[in-house]
Amino acid sequence: MKTKDISLVALFVTLTIVGAQISIPIGTVPITLQVLMVFLTGYFLKPTLALLTQSIYLLLGIIGLPVFANFSGGFASIIGPTGGYLIAFPIAAWIISLSKKDYFSMFIHGILGIAIIYTLGLLVLNYHLHDFKKAFMIGVVPFIGIDFLKMCIAVIISKRVLKVVEA
Repeated sequence: MKTKDISLVALFVTLTIVGAQISIPIGTVPITLQVLMVFLTGYFLKPTLALLTQSIYLLLGIIGLPVFANFSGGFASIIGPTGGYLIAFPIAAWIISLSKKDYFSMFIHGILGIAIIYTLGLLVLNYHLHDFKKAFMIGVVPFIGIDFLKMCIAVIISKRVLKVVEA
């Protein structure tokens, strides 16, 4: 791995940790900037680096560092009601990173990333609540518009920054 790649991975792990702490508690699943950071990770990094970045973030939380929302961490976070969302982050970042850097491809891969996060998140939340409709209403409905907005913001930021970096 090149020094630049190591630095970018460290940067995006750090940004994800910071994004997790910017949290609005609205119930079982808080609104955070983690998903925005997953989008940015995917849009800026190559697939292997995007996967590695979010995997490191996940591993830091699993070993007990307080990197998840509300300074939580530990294995219990992964097996808890919101664990599915966290487990989805590396996969979503990888899928998002497969986009060509045009608007259409970025939106399509971003939507696929959101679908992965919601699918795994919903499955785990449903397991804990034993009520699919309630899990959907708590874990998906309040976030659809917000996460779509995060995706749009990430696309705009990525396009502008990549244009400058590549120039």
